[in-house]
Amino acid sequence: MARGGQGLARVAVVVRAGAAPLWWLGVAAAGAGAVPEGLTGRRIGVLAGAALFVVAVAATALPRRKRYTALARGAARAGKHDILQDRAVTVRAWRRGHRWWLLLAFAAALGSAFALPAAGGLLLSGFGAGLWLKAARLGRCERAGDALLWVRVDWLDGRGGRPAGRPVKAFRSTGVAAGDAAPGGARRRTAALV
Repeated sequence: MARGGQGLARVAVVVRAGAAPLWWLGVAAAGAGAVPEGLTGRRIGVLAGAALFVVAVAATALPRRKRYTALARGAARAGKHDILQDRAVTVRAWRRGHRWWLLLAFAAALGSAFALPAAGGLLLSGFGAGLWLKAARLGRCERAGDALLWVRVDWLDGRGGRPAGRPVKAFRSTGVAAGDAAPGGARRRTAALV
């Protein structure tokens, strides 16, 4: 990178990257998993799946809140030579790095349907919903601070990483107009031309 600039990825985009595949693979696995009776029957499987969904949402959305808050508070302003990674590139890197884990999780969710129908799929979709909630909380933090949060790409591991993992020492910040993702990591909506 020229003149000491760093490649930066949006924190909320990295968090949100796994939400859609986990949600939709979970929904597909729950739908297919509701077909067999299983060992326990459909009703017990769906009730157990609903409980697992709530646990998965909490287990994904709540951890590391203090770490994210501390890193956000200490965020330094991004330099003019830093390179802001596009949202699509960040999402693609995360999904490419985790594709085998996603396929294994989907296969496990489908296989578990023979014991507890739909439960594995609901658990998987709970992880996706938890990531959406975590990204939404980051979006509220970004709006409150009127700054977008970024993390150095080289501090993320090779699979697209954890934006608040051990290698991450600090976040960087930019104004809310920077990059192509809105606060919270969603695709930025462009106003229609009149």
